[in-house]
Amino acid sequence: MAPLPFLEDIYPKNLLYAATVRSPAARGKLKNIIIPELPDDYKLISARDIPGENRLEGTNMPVLASKNLSYIGEPVAIIIGNDKTKLEELASKSRVIYDEEKNENPGEDPVENELIREIKIGNDYDIFEQKGKIVTGSFSTGIQEHWYAEPIGAVCWRDEQKSEKLNTETKTGKARPYAGGTLIIKTATQWPYHVKRSVTRVLGLDSAFISVEPSALCIHMDGKLWYPSLIACHAALGTFITNRPVRLILSKEEDFLYAPKRFGSNINIASSIDDNGNILASKIDISVNLGAYGVSGDEILNQVCLGCLGFYKFDNLHITARAKQANIPPQGPFSGFGLAQGQFAIERHISQIADTVKQDQAIWRLNHADPKLIMPLSLKNNISSADLINSALKISDYCRKWASYELLRQSRKNEKEDNSDKPRGIGIALGYQSNGLIFPGEDNGIYTAEVTLTKECILEIKTSITSSEDYNKIWEKIADETMSIKPEMVHIISTNAPDCGPSCSSRNITVVTKMVERCCLAIKKQRFRDPLPITVRRSIKPQSGSLRAGLMEAPDINSFSKPGLAAAVVEVSIDLVECIPVIRGIWLTIDGGKIISANRAKRSIMRASIQALGWAFIENIEYTDGILPKTQYDNFKIFSPMEIPPIHINFLDTDNSEPKGVGELPFTCIPAAFLQAVSQAADHCYKSIPLKRKDIWEKFKVSDEDTPAPNAAKFPAQAVK
Repeated sequence: MAPLPFLEDIYPKNLLYAATVRSPAARGKLKNIIIPELPDDYKLISARDIPGENRLEGTNMPVLASKNLSYIGEPVAIIIGNDKTKLEELASKSRVIYDEEKNENPGEDPVENELIREIKIGNDYDIFEQKGKIVTGSFSTGIQEHWYAEPIGAVCWRDEQKSEKLNTETKTGKARPYAGGTLIIKTATQWPYHVKRSVTRVLGLDSAFISVEPSALCIHMDGKLWYPSLIACHAALGTFITNRPVRLILSKEEDFLYAPKRFGSNINIASSIDDNGNILASKIDISVNLGAYGVSGDEILNQVCLGCLGFYKFDNLHITARAKQANIPPQGPFSGFGLAQGQFAIERHISQIADTVKQDQAIWRLNHADPKLIMPLSLKNNISSADLINSALKISDYCRKWASYELLRQSRKNEKEDNSDKPRGIGIALGYQSNGLIFPGEDNGIYTAEVTLTKECILEIKTSITSSEDYNKIWEKIADETMSIKPEMVHIISTNAPDCGPSCSSRNITVVTKMVERCCLAIKKQRFRDPLPITVRRSIKPQSGSLRAGLMEAPDINSFSKPGLAAAVVEVSIDLVECIPVIRGIWLTIDGGKIISANRAKRSIMRASIQALGWAFIENIEYTDGILPKTQYDNFKIFSPMEIPPIHINFLDTDNSEPKGVGELPFTCIPAAFLQAVSQAADHCYKSIPLKRKDIWEKFKVSDEDTPAPNAAKFPAQAVK
């Protein structure tokens, strides 16, 4: 399988460039677009030029704003021309005329939040009427930037030589063929068929005349799930109208300012516990900010709810979850669809409970965590919470370190002055991840892989996945094991292949690879009975059911039936001069089921661990009045290779014959373990990420009585905090 080209390296002949005219308003009614006089062969494209439906697939987001302006930077028009520098000048001099919508509540933030989705689970009750001690916490997570190797973009042209019918899709009867032949779209996307359906919708063409050919995806962290479809629609509009190739690639700054980020969350949890720390009842209040248009609201909100349940049993539970949209750029999932935010909150709350009853964090989890609660269908799984936790404790030397650091913490607490140069702490947290999405999209979630054994005994594997990982080697291994076909005889085809769904949530290794394996086994049975070529297609579709004993509204339980599991231990010291935590080590024990490629799995987990730490305390960015300040772009920081701490990964032996998702596990457990370690070192319960220097400074430089709580709980004062 030849490596895919980077988008930056694709330059068709007779190429035109495109630049975006953007909204200057966070909220308003679009009145007019005034542009400088355009040179010959330059063209302005606005919403009125869209021949089809002005809506991105699976959302209510317009491809170009036509009436309402919903965030600063929203695309309102595209200028096409042959000089990129001139285009950028024209776009910067263009004026968007609008009527500003005033905030109805003058005392509130002008970037207004609007409720778009609400979930209520369990019976509402007053937690403070419950018997036992009340433990409360208010936990928040910030946004995170993807920082791609290559900014999002698309290159589009028409190919008159290609066949007018590239696949067997049935014409809708409402769409029309493209007189220019086939429209070729090159873009780095996790979901080529989302691009295809979006462009088909916008241009009003039959989908048979749209060919999406993915370019090199690189590391994406789910940031290229749906947003490339928007840019591809802009480039395709340019080609459709001008009949010339069009190239639209965002600048690094544009990508930073306007592309989706990991969405922020605020989760309040109150639990009633007995003297032994057993949870008697809990009340959870969830609020997530999805930015403009609330993309993937159902999926995200349900996954946050699931994350908040963690590994723990709740006899009496009430959850209220709300998804809000606001006048900031649309927010996205970032390596998962909300599980990490929910699990961060519950793991920090569990640590609070353990502290309240003066128990070791690990011992409390050993006594109360049960992986069977999150995988009711996985009867063959042989990994227990004790296996998971004890392995992490052993490889990290957690028990000795925790006891030592507790003694040091108590001694510092009893002394008037702290003589410790670098206080130390250690934390533990659990996490799990799914193997796909809960909700099907407008395609109903039916996905297919196709495998053909040709007359030349070449095995052609056709899937639409676009991951940068080495799945070709994994599938070559499957072909060798099932049919004794050597790697050089295996060809991977992704262009115009069947729709395998989005490359996210470890679907490629758990779902798509399973379909490929089933195809190979079917061909093996037919190989010496039927003449060549033999073609086999295998599909999956959502299953009806519920999650966590009927708590959730989700229609598909298959993706959560066999989750990957992890326990993370993080050890830190605090540099009191710089007021920063120094990571001394990270230890992960993982139940990943059948590990097909240990190198690929470790590489994925290492990368995610570094990104999870970035989310926890390095990447401090936030919107101000609806936009990211320019200073945050200039000062944005991620880990350099020299700053990466020691990371130890241990895969648990298991009899499970199927692979599980592992690539997102570090996000579900490392941030909570990190914050618990810092909390022990500082003798202060931190509840929010990213952890900021000022949070540490306030603890060590100001007396305890004057220390402001970083996130005050929204519960009565008598609660344990």
